[in-house]
Amino acid sequence: MERRTYAVIRNIVVDECKGALETIDEQAVHKYLEMILKADRVYFVGVGRVLLALKCMAKRYTHLGVESVVVGEITEPAITKRDVLVVGSGSGETLYPTVIAEKAKEIGAGIIHIGSNPENKIRDITDLFVRIPVNGKNKKEDEFASEQPMTSLFEQSLFLFGDITSMMIIENKEINVQELWMYHANLE
Repeated sequence: MERRTYAVIRNIVVDECKGALETIDEQAVHKYLEMILKADRVYFVGVGRVLLALKCMAKRYTHLGVESVVVGEITEPAITKRDVLVVGSGSGETLYPTVIAEKAKEIGAGIIHIGSNPENKIRDITDLFVRIPVNGKNKKEDEFASEQPMTSLFEQSLFLFGDITSMMIIENKEINVQELWMYHANLE
């Protein structure tokens, strides 16, 4: 087997991310931002690499004045009906985020699911499904195919979705980007 160069593989990954992000429904993105910006607090739940992407999103949103909480952190306050829970799960079947979503719904919080599988366990309790239609565990015909291992493309797309929506929040709130440095961690 002939090994591909860094440049070839780099282009595959970047092109896949671009293609995946282009498939996200713009109306869903606007509804997502509306829910995020109306909430008192935004909670994030996921596992594995998805959780890492969500933690990055929470950190950046905090810089933008969105009170963000990662579920399970020691400083997590109680969720209320004025809050929103963002569930990151490509399949929508992952046990921990699914159970947390059910509990948050019982409390009355809004539920946003960012995933790839529209036929998932939590679809009946979500207020909004933002679909990143990329190949996951259960490959479907209408999904963007990836050469990358496992669910890498979903995780990368989720991370970039966070940065894209952060820029949209900056524009929406007319934030001076230079002033954001005062919110950056300074105990480093």
